[in-house]
Amino acid sequence: MKVSPTYERDLEIHLHGPGPSDVPGEVLRAISMTTLGHLDSEFIRIMDETQAMLRMLYQTENRMTIPISGTGSSGMETLVANLIEPQDRVMVVKNGVFGGRIADEVSRFGAEVVPIDLEWGTVVTPDEVREAFSRKSCQALFLVHAETSTGAHQQHMKEIGEVVHQNGALFLVDTVTSLGGTEVKIDEWGIDAAYSGTQKCLSVPPGLSPITLNERAMEKLRGRKVRSWYFDLGMIEKYWNEGHQRKYHHTAPVNMIYALHEGLRLALEEGFEARFQRHRRNAATLQAGLETLGFTYIVRKQDQRLPMLHAVYLPEGAEEGKLWGEIRSSYHIEIGGGLGKFSGRAWRIGLMGHSSTEDKVYRLLNAIGEVFEKYGLVGDRAAGVQGAKAIYKDARRLR
Repeated sequence: MKVSPTYERDLEIHLHGPGPSDVPGEVLRAISMTTLGHLDSEFIRIMDETQAMLRMLYQTENRMTIPISGTGSSGMETLVANLIEPQDRVMVVKNGVFGGRIADEVSRFGAEVVPIDLEWGTVVTPDEVREAFSRKSCQALFLVHAETSTGAHQQHMKEIGEVVHQNGALFLVDTVTSLGGTEVKIDEWGIDAAYSGTQKCLSVPPGLSPITLNERAMEKLRGRKVRSWYFDLGMIEKYWNEGHQRKYHHTAPVNMIYALHEGLRLALEEGFEARFQRHRRNAATLQAGLETLGFTYIVRKQDQRLPMLHAVYLPEGAEEGKLWGEIRSSYHIEIGGGLGKFSGRAWRIGLMGHSSTEDKVYRLLNAIGEVFEKYGLVGDRAAGVQGAKAIYKDARRLR
């Protein structure tokens, strides 16, 4: 069988789904650099710098701040494997697909799940957390900061963390979609452990899961045999945090760490606050354009919507699969479909990291407008673009 080299099949696809996002050329060049050994002194320098930049982005002093070898879900499994024991009760906020995924993972490790079941598209309040703890004591609370299935942005993180600690539990957070696109304040919010992914707002290819654990969390795993060998942080810590006396655990994905290093460097060069403002500004303009085209948001409250992921109901009469296929084939734009109960009824449109720019907002709205006009869903294909331009003219108020 003759197989073509990958580069001969390469297509320019504009990634505006729920992840991955477009990858900058600098990151692609970094990942293609000469592979070093995973104990090479030059690579150890890169590891140290990567950790330092991750701490800055996570806004934490946590020593145990590293990328786990695996996608974002590996970070989730790392936290569960190391911090949850079979006799534990774990409170899980279930307001979308990924809250449900956490609950599934916790139950697979033998712990009891104590759910806080919410309407999809809403977020939990500190009072709801307090009331849940009053009914049953738990060893941890797990929640999703940015629920990618609904576009919900969890608020009141510091207050929730205070309630969790008042009840003697660990505060564990999924920041897969939020890290790099909006503020994540690990230390200020009292988060004991969190995980993320490289492929969303960091605009690095999928393959690593940045995690961070404070000493309170690390104490939970020390002195016991973690049920997962691959994700045992007691052993992994000796590779990442032992200066030049590193102990081999597994072969690190060297070139992926190059890529993460470069992605973090670019974020630092831009400035984290400038990066967050860019995401907010482009989110406001895309929202104006989408609403002009007849979309409505799953998350009803404006202040609970994510700036990097727009989960929207399609206009009445729109045939989701046909429209999605046309945008993909004619415009080479990837848009995500609805998950769970929103399948076939909604789109998830990403403006993450390198995919969040003014020109890309216009390209998206132009493509959607042209396809909608073709199928009689709008009378003016330029309506969405004009709606966005009106917001950009007043962009200073969003800074």
